Amino acid sequence: MPKAIRIHHTGGPEQMRWEAVEVGTPGPGEALIRHRAVGVNYIDVYHRTGLYPLPALPAVIGMEAAGVVEAVGADVVEVKTGDRVAYAGVPLGAYAEQRLIPAHRLVPLPHDVSDTQAAGMMLKGMTAQYLLRRTTRVRAGDTVLIHAAAGGVGLLLCQWARHLGAIVIGTVGSDAKAELARAHGCTHPIVYTREDFVARVRDLTAGTGVSVVYDSVGADTFLASLDCLRPMGMMVSFGQSSGRVAPLDTNLLAAKGSLFLTRPSLLTYTAQRADLMASAAELFQVVREGAVTVDVRHTYPLAEAAQAHTELEGRRTSGSIVLLP
Repeated sequence: MPKAIRIHHTGGPEQMRWEAVEVGTPGPGEALIRHRAVGVNYIDVYHRTGLYPLPALPAVIGMEAAGVVEAVGADVVEVKTGDRVAYAGVPLGAYAEQRLIPAHRLVPLPHDVSDTQAAGMMLKGMTAQYLLRRTTRVRAGDTVLIHAAAGGVGLLLCQWARHLGAIVIGTVGSDAKAELARAHGCTHPIVYTREDFVARVRDLTAGTGVSVVYDSVGADTFLASLDCLRPMGMMVSFGQSSGRVAPLDTNLLAAKGSLFLTRPSLLTYTAQRADLMASAAELFQVVREGAVTVDVRHTYPLAEAAQAHTELEGRRTSGSIVLLP
């Protein structure tokens, strides 16, 4: 019987149990996948802790993986048995050796994209795609600020934004992470533990401010990020690794320069299959061209997912984390 990481109660990493699970056979519109690599993302922590409520318990978390189709149910036209595929998004259940999933959520993998690459980039890479190409369309000459620039999404954002011709400012927590971000396209890394990033951004932009802030950190950076924006700039809050952003008086946006604010989600941007396929295709293109490199810096056995979460929450990781079944 296949095994999976299951959570019976929300809480810390100790709630993650390696257990045998019943998978079953695919029904209409479903595919049975055997995973070869599973991606770890900060949203998995939110699901584990209950910050983002799970539909029911016990539950298998995880939103990103790559593997092989072992069987398909009736009416499946998107994939066939033997196909290499990857996915990112709902329904949850990636922390498993095998699983059933709606076939319309699966993306066929190009032959020159490895399973580990795919598991390290589908959710983060398609997040970078919609942030840079749809939420705001970054153009050559734009100056952008990326928080957590040495993280999984951050490294992809830095590379892709630089590829588009943007000037990239990023915040990081250490000199080592500053060097990593710089090597991945960040023009001006700021070590926030010793520098006032607002003052540094204003200095770097001659007092003008940046066009857009990409903030996955949340509570610790949100208000200060507003002070980094130029008039009519865009604040993109797409995560909350430091906690929820406090309720906001929208008059503050007017007072700070008629700012725009959005809280986007990959699930919305890829809800339609056409959007999902277009997002994945653009991601594969920049990776295959070498414009964006997927930096999988940490791998763990799937059974040791709790250790991966401990390292991630302790901010002791950079780049992508992949679990290997």
